[in-house]
Amino acid sequence: MLRLSALSLAVAGAMAVAPAANAEVSASVGVANMYLWRGIDLGAYDKVVFDDDGNPEASGGGGVGAISGDLSYSTSGFYTGIWGSSGDSNAGTEYDLYVGYGAEFGGVSVDFSLLTYIYPSSPDGSLDNPGELSEAILSLGFAGFSLTGYDNIAGGSGYGYYTLSYGYDAFSILVGKHDNPGTSEDMTHVDLSYAYNDNLSFTLSQQVDDEFDNKKPKFVVGYSLPLGE
Repeated sequence: MLRLSALSLAVAGAMAVAPAANAEVSASVGVANMYLWRGIDLGAYDKVVFDDDGNPEASGGGGVGAISGDLSYSTSGFYTGIWGSSGDSNAGTEYDLYVGYGAEFGGVSVDFSLLTYIYPSSPDGSLDNPGELSEAILSLGFAGFSLTGYDNIAGGSGYGYYTLSYGYDAFSILVGKHDNPGTSEDMTHVDLSYAYNDNLSFTLSQQVDDEFDNKKPKFVVGYSLPLGE
């Protein structure tokens, strides 16, 4: 599992070769037929139930749409922003705060960020403050391939998540792996995506082992619209 100290060293090296760039503020809104999060339909949990091993199961049929929006600021490789979404029928409305830095040198891209998840309407009120559930994220990219690690640093009891992806033209494939030490929640999923244009995209997601919610493939249609352009 990636540790925060190692991630900090990696981003410190990237900062030494930060490219010059003008400050930019951007915003967008989006809609999708479901909130697909790491191979899981978060709208499938109309009511949380648990199996014999204590793992959550989907009791609803899914089909809960999601509306999202973001506002970000970037300059010279550094960026920060806020992203929010509906569509999580268990934890409620979500918004995330993030800050990060990205650079490219020798054909290799490096990106490091910190992200905190906030759920102001969570049923038990345990995740309604910044910092209670947070991750450190490191991503490396080269020649269309991208390797990313998400390391929980607050609120997730050692949870990690890792992806390997490849993109060519409008098509991409991603393999994601959940890592939950001491539990049976180590699901792997595969996502195939096609971007029709800059706004409209399609994704087919399939869990391939340790199915978390159900064994059915999930088909997502998403549309995003930049604001102020």
